[in-house]
Amino acid sequence: MDKTFYVTTPIYYTNARPHVGHAYTTLVADTLTRFHRQRGVDAFMLTGTDEHGINIERAAEARGVPIKAYVDHIFEEFQAAFAPLGVSYDRWIRTTDPAHEAAVQKLFQILSDRGYIYKGFYDGWFCGNCNEFKDVEGDAENPICPVHERSLDRVSEESYFFKLSEFQQPLLDLYDSRPEFVQPEARRNEVRSFVSGGLKDLSVSRVSVKWGIPVPGDPKHTIYVWLDALSNYITALGWGNDTYDGFERYWPALHLVGKDILRFHTVYWPSFLMAAGIEVPRTVFAHGMLLSGGKKMSKTLGNVLSVDELLRFFSADMVRYFILREVSFGQDGYISYEAITDRVNSDLADGLGNLASRTLTMVRNYFAGTPPRPSPDDEFVADVRERINEAKVRFDGEFQSLSFSRGLEAAWAGIARVDKFITENEPWKLAKDPASRGKLEAVLATAYEGLRHLVLLVAPAMPESARHIWRQMGLAGDPLTISPNGATWGEAIDVAKIEQISPAFPKLNKEKIMAEIEQQNDAAQTATQPADTTTQAAAPTAQTTAPTATGPTTTASEAAPLGATQAAAPPTNIISIDDFIKVELRAATVLEAERVPKADKLLRLVIDVGEEKPRQILAGIAEHYAPEEVVGRKIIVVANLAPRKLRGLESNGMLLAASVGETGKPVLATFGEDVPNGTRLK
Repeated sequence: MDKTFYVTTPIYYTNARPHVGHAYTTLVADTLTRFHRQRGVDAFMLTGTDEHGINIERAAEARGVPIKAYVDHIFEEFQAAFAPLGVSYDRWIRTTDPAHEAAVQKLFQILSDRGYIYKGFYDGWFCGNCNEFKDVEGDAENPICPVHERSLDRVSEESYFFKLSEFQQPLLDLYDSRPEFVQPEARRNEVRSFVSGGLKDLSVSRVSVKWGIPVPGDPKHTIYVWLDALSNYITALGWGNDTYDGFERYWPALHLVGKDILRFHTVYWPSFLMAAGIEVPRTVFAHGMLLSGGKKMSKTLGNVLSVDELLRFFSADMVRYFILREVSFGQDGYISYEAITDRVNSDLADGLGNLASRTLTMVRNYFAGTPPRPSPDDEFVADVRERINEAKVRFDGEFQSLSFSRGLEAAWAGIARVDKFITENEPWKLAKDPASRGKLEAVLATAYEGLRHLVLLVAPAMPESARHIWRQMGLAGDPLTISPNGATWGEAIDVAKIEQISPAFPKLNKEKIMAEIEQQNDAAQTATQPADTTTQAAAPTAQTTAPTATGPTTTASEAAPLGATQAAAPPTNIISIDDFIKVELRAATVLEAERVPKADKLLRLVIDVGEEKPRQILAGIAEHYAPEEVVGRKIIVVANLAPRKLRGLESNGMLLAASVGETGKPVLATFGEDVPNGTRLK
């Protein structure tokens, strides 16, 4: 691993408000920067806004505001959109920064002095949204941009040209001698094919565009926006100005770009740099697009998912994980509310979150909150230890090659192995046998230690969730500053007593989320159309069920002796459908569980019933279920039962269980398929 790491995002064009498509590259760059820093590398991340060009002139004019005031407002919106996602950049550059403008003029002058710029006349088609000159075949009178589905502008004016045609062979030599320069391979082949077909000289100034950087010595011309924008990668480090001395320290860069701007970064940009005598970037990696409704997200096409709307339903780390895990970097990927919900529930709530909850609950219950430490060479847990080490090695290798989905897949293989280890050894049964105390200690020491290493591993991808779990584990420091490669199995650590445990990833109610989104879309279409409430019955809010979600809850076994269920009732005890409808049976997930002091039969459960806040219920199942056995279980509860107090705790609901055999052992009622919390049984 190199001593320094410099990663850049494209600078975002301020002709429209930000959406999750803009956030995609930024979240990846942020994760990569955190990954390298966690491993001791001097890393620098750059992002910013591109604030010049004809389309910005038009956007400001359409809103009736001065151009600078308009770009200042959009710049603030971009920063405000990225902040809740936990993005931490080292510099945000704006192309209207005076130091940047002066440096761009210096670069233009160097290119001119070296004989690579000449004055001519441009006559052709231009897309203001792409900021790109388009080749139009035939005599089309009104050609359309294939990307934005808008009419192109006919431009006929005096222009300065850059001798791009002279760099055909140098570019081909670059692609062949350094295959890592353009990644992935399919994109390199695409670019090489384009350049092999021949290059035309490039218009690099405009007379008709006033909102831009003046050409040195000829201020009626403004510098082509892509020459201006691409230069930010070096001007931000201080090249051509005295604002910072980072150019020698960090350059060359890893550029992360969308495939739609690949040509600018792999043809124009290296040509400008070679012409100026500046080293070309290390790698230009072109990722795919986040697709919504089958198309790239675009304000022009009206199919964007805004960051603030996503964060209404999902935490920042949920969005970060989905983007990194669901989409293979370099390929197109689909994003939707349904897909995020499914991935969060399967991987985060049922995966990492469940492993953390059950492990820490057992440590708290069986070892008074002080985690036992594993033996570094205990053969009993050798396979788990080896699997965790394999996950760490594979994770690093995949992240180094920008294969984030596979890297996280490796981490989740480690999570699954620790989870399986717990299930295989049934520590809740070992805890009942004093003779098995040693094995119980080894099992929970292994589970806790595996969790410690895995949290370190995933911290760059999900920083706040990793910190949340880390603190609950009683561990000091910030997991983002501790290298997983420096952590050894069974090493001495400082750990505080485990006390409060709360889920890092509560289960999401998919039906409720989709119902809210549907209502929101209906309201946006017409303010007069009545809201569709047909789907809300399956996901009641805290106000539609009797008690509030802040108090304790009750289970069926508290209200009557175990076994006194409807199935055992005499057949003459008939009820009407009206009686049955009064009972609200709902799906729920157990988030926390613990024994009630001085009550041998009672467990206190904190459950998610699809409401704004969890509920508390008390269940008479403690003689048959250890607390950690029920954490993460999907159960069925009577949600509209009047609250009652037991042992000084309020119980707000009733858990359903069947009694089996002569002993009346309870078997929890559950589902064979995943059912969203809050769903009503009918």
